[in-house]
Amino acid sequence: MSNRSILDNDFYKFTMQYAVVKLYPDTLAKYEFINRGEHRFPAGFDKALKERIRQMSELTLTAEEKEYLRINCPYLNPAYLDFLQGYRYDPSEVDVIQNGEDLRVSIHGHWYRTILWEVPLLALISELYYEQTGQQRESDQKVIERLDTKMNAYKELGVKIAEFGTRRRHSYEVQKLIDEALLKFRGSSYVGTSNVHFAMTTGVKMIGTHAHEWFMYHAARFGFKVSNGISLDRWVNAYHGDLGIALTDTYTTDVFFTQFNKKLAKLFDGVRHDSGDPIEFAEKVIAHYKKMGIDPMHKTIIFSDALNLEKVKKIVEATQGKIGISFGIGTNLTNDTGLKPMNIVIKLVSIAEPDLSWTNVIKLSDDKGKHTGDPKMIRLAKETLGIE
Repeated sequence: MSNRSILDNDFYKFTMQYAVVKLYPDTLAKYEFINRGEHRFPAGFDKALKERIRQMSELTLTAEEKEYLRINCPYLNPAYLDFLQGYRYDPSEVDVIQNGEDLRVSIHGHWYRTILWEVPLLALISELYYEQTGQQRESDQKVIERLDTKMNAYKELGVKIAEFGTRRRHSYEVQKLIDEALLKFRGSSYVGTSNVHFAMTTGVKMIGTHAHEWFMYHAARFGFKVSNGISLDRWVNAYHGDLGIALTDTYTTDVFFTQFNKKLAKLFDGVRHDSGDPIEFAEKVIAHYKKMGIDPMHKTIIFSDALNLEKVKKIVEATQGKIGISFGIGTNLTNDTGLKPMNIVIKLVSIAEPDLSWTNVIKLSDDKGKHTGDPKMIRLAKETLGIE
């Protein structure tokens, strides 16, 4: 792993870490691995994974990387960059247990520290899985040919694509291959990547703001009814208007819009779609902006839910000329290698603070089947928020 970097992670992990260091340094967090695809892990997988996790403790922010962040992220203050330079992954925060073909992974510790584990850990599990199961991917040439076909189609559609695929990539090598091959579409259909390391090495824009866990924390801390409003207000306190794409679906988009008032709607540059019907979502967003007296063409929707060419085509047909649109594509870019991509996630499951005992967090997605967390807490949230 000598070729890896501490910045080999999604940008929103660092932006959230900055906000957590600033606002919630005492908060404790627990995360758990969810094997959605019911993948079977070969014998000895846990030992190999533990060794990779141990190697992560050797990663440090280099002087060059620190300077890159200083220049490209002026909103990350020098105290945070010094903190990141001193940060080391601590393998004792991660528990890995294998029982037969079943793998359990959990993370626990201070939120400002453990927040960085999720994405690289998922990437490690994915990469190791293909290695340990001996699955052979297609050749580099074939992978790039397929990428070119897709990107040319996006170019014809006249849409902008960002690469969001770190968490379920086939491997570091494949993501590197893809991100370097994407450069020829820069300026036409390719805008950047969510991976800070590859943004730096390929000289493109890094893209991201916050994830569901930001909203899940605030709901557990302050209550479901106010969580969206408080989450966005505190984000503004941390960033003063920078990084202005709001995630809408932690407690369903309908609930989100009841708190996305005129001040927030004007302050934030746009919203991100991550679950539910994308076209229905776009119609709701456009209607909401119009109701606030805001021209939707001055705002952007970033679509990022399991996208492929067909889905993007439908969205473009329905929304073009009505609102700004952009697309974040993950697995379909970084794990389209002729093998079946893994379906795995790591989720925040509970938080605690000096004055708050361990409290379960939940997410109520716009996809009814995708609610995650403690069933009792899900029922309570639905009741509180009046969700059928």
